[in-house]
Amino acid sequence: MAEKVDAYLGFCLRARKIALGSGTIDTLKKDVYLIIVCSTASENAFKLALKYSNRFSCPLVVCNGGLENSVHKAGCKLAAVRDKNLAEAICDNLGGNYKLYAGRQ
Repeated sequence: MAEKVDAYLGFCLRARKIALGSGTIDTLKKDVYLIIVCSTASENAFKLALKYSNRFSCPLVVCNGGLENSVHKAGCKLAAVRDKNLAEAICDNLGGNYKLYAGRQ
C-alpha cells in the first residue's frame, strides 16, 4: 500500500497540487485536504502540522518512511495535499509507512 501512496504523492507533484514546507503551507488560505508530516520531524513541526490540520479541518498523516524520499525534496518534513480526490485516495490506501496521526509516541 505504501507504493500506492507514493504514487499518489507523485501525481500531486506532477499536478502541482501539493505544498511542501511550513512556510508555503502557512501562506495557503483554503483548498487543503490532507496534511502529511514526517515521523522524524521536530516537536515544533508536529505542533505546526496539528495547527494546519485544525485550520483546514483535514486529516493528519504521519510518514514513517521519510517524507523527503516520497516528495523528492531533501529535508522536507511537512506537506499539504491540495487536491480533494488525491487526498481521499491517499487516506483510503494508508498502510505500511503511512498512518493517521493518533498522538505523539
